[in-house]
Amino acid sequence: MQTLAEGLRLPTNGLDYAILAIYFVVVLGIGFAARASVRTSLDFFLSGRSLPAWVTGLAFVAANLGATEILGMAATGAQYGVAVVHWYWIGAIPAMVFLGLVMMPFYYRSKVRSVPEFLLQRFDRSAHLLSSALFAFAAILIAGVNLYALSIVVEALLGWPQWVAIVVAGLFVLVYITIGGLSSAIYNEVLQFFVILAALIPLTVLGLKRVGGWDAMSDSLTKQHGGDFMTAWGGTGIGDPNPLGANWLTIILGLGFVLSFGYWTTNFAEVQRALSAKNLSAAKRTPLIAAFPKIFIVFAVMIPGLVAAVIVPKIGTPDSDLTYNDAIPLLMQELLPNGVLGIAVTGLLAAFMAGMAANVSSFNTVFTTDIWQRYVVKDKPDTYYLKFGRLITAIGVLASIGTAFIAASFSNIMSYLQTLFSFFNVPMFVVFIIGMFWKRASMKSGVWGLVAGTGAAMVNYFWIYKGGIIDIPSDQGANFVSAIVGFVAGAVVMVVVTLFTAPKPEAELAGLVYGTESPDPDEALDEADSAWYRKPALLGWGAIVLAAACYIPYSL
Repeated sequence: MQTLAEGLRLPTNGLDYAILAIYFVVVLGIGFAARASVRTSLDFFLSGRSLPAWVTGLAFVAANLGATEILGMAATGAQYGVAVVHWYWIGAIPAMVFLGLVMMPFYYRSKVRSVPEFLLQRFDRSAHLLSSALFAFAAILIAGVNLYALSIVVEALLGWPQWVAIVVAGLFVLVYITIGGLSSAIYNEVLQFFVILAALIPLTVLGLKRVGGWDAMSDSLTKQHGGDFMTAWGGTGIGDPNPLGANWLTIILGLGFVLSFGYWTTNFAEVQRALSAKNLSAAKRTPLIAAFPKIFIVFAVMIPGLVAAVIVPKIGTPDSDLTYNDAIPLLMQELLPNGVLGIAVTGLLAAFMAGMAANVSSFNTVFTTDIWQRYVVKDKPDTYYLKFGRLITAIGVLASIGTAFIAASFSNIMSYLQTLFSFFNVPMFVVFIIGMFWKRASMKSGVWGLVAGTGAAMVNYFWIYKGGIIDIPSDQGANFVSAIVGFVAGAVVMVVVTLFTAPKPEAELAGLVYGTESPDPDEALDEADSAWYRKPALLGWGAIVLAAACYIPYSL
């Protein structure tokens, strides 16, 4: 098992533990406060579709601020340099804008309770069941990553045994989701968003001060790793070597299109936050509001990784006992005084619980509504599914504990997550995108597209890359290629199957395919939502332009 280095134990004291205890009390308090609003299964799984856009927007970005974002992206910065910005400005923002402007109207108007349920309406039961099973499995794997990362961090930093950290964090997530449902998870994610920033900002500022500022850090890393380490696109010509092990084509197609759109537009752990919004306007604005903090969060995770690479030049190599995942804990130990240290530890725990809660809450919704209610126990009273949803939440947390150790073989947990996304999210995205924009796509093409895309991505990664048939410089580069292979395979198979099978009757595609009219009339905007600064198009294109402008200093 990969663990943090033994020497990273933090000098925590009573003040730090008091801050941590206060946070846990507030988390449970929010859970109990949200309980009063949970009367039906819709309340439990989708907050009764009643939340304002600013709440769902912050929850949307906080749900992504899990272990992979904090430890994983800092590790990626230490390993690959400034290229980490690609995961944000090209690997997130365009897809988030596409979700808000293009896909949320389909999701929200169809009144689906989950992403797989949309495939039931667009294709057939086989596509729905397979996508539900794949998503539920992936959600448990990803929740396990957050638990695993939390346990190794808490053991190294605070001295708690791994099993204690897993049980304590899992118990708190279980309690507040089981009691308050999605509303509890979302309001806690809003709180966690600010706690995480309170942890990362001092770490970033003090880290830069420690290494003499950005220019001194840049000069040091350029001498160590070459000029391309501190540029976004340097050395990404096809055939050119660069720290990331990927060229501009695989970055744009593999990360910027396939992996990014696959994750942000079909990952129910994210989309669920938008579906809980009070109306269509709020649902569309949810990912668009989230896009603006997402643009700048990269600095709070990339810079600590770069600083760690300066402080420990051989980090992540056999010559050092520190892995890339140690970047954040290393700076916490080196830079933060007590009190601030307590906030930083609390911020890390908040990040882990936000990521785990997002996946557990999406898992219980899909398993209950898409698998259990649809195919196993049908036509029961709503109270039965509300109780079952609480039960499956507990089972999901226990299963997450079991999957936590699968991540142990990866020294960079972001590589593990990107591998999972290429296997599970990319095939679902190709089925969605073809189904939404091509009326002729047949009912049976959906399930075969999922099978082909998932199978092709796995074959490329485990057989072609791991088997050494094709030399790809890094795990990240292999994930980009696997994503492209999975997308192409799924698309080709969908087209071929469509040519030989029957399409869905056009009358049943209303509101599900681009160019068709929704059977339900558009809801009237209230006065507040009509304000010019709340226009989804303005927010979306503003985020795109801002992200593109951020590239300029790192592309010269």
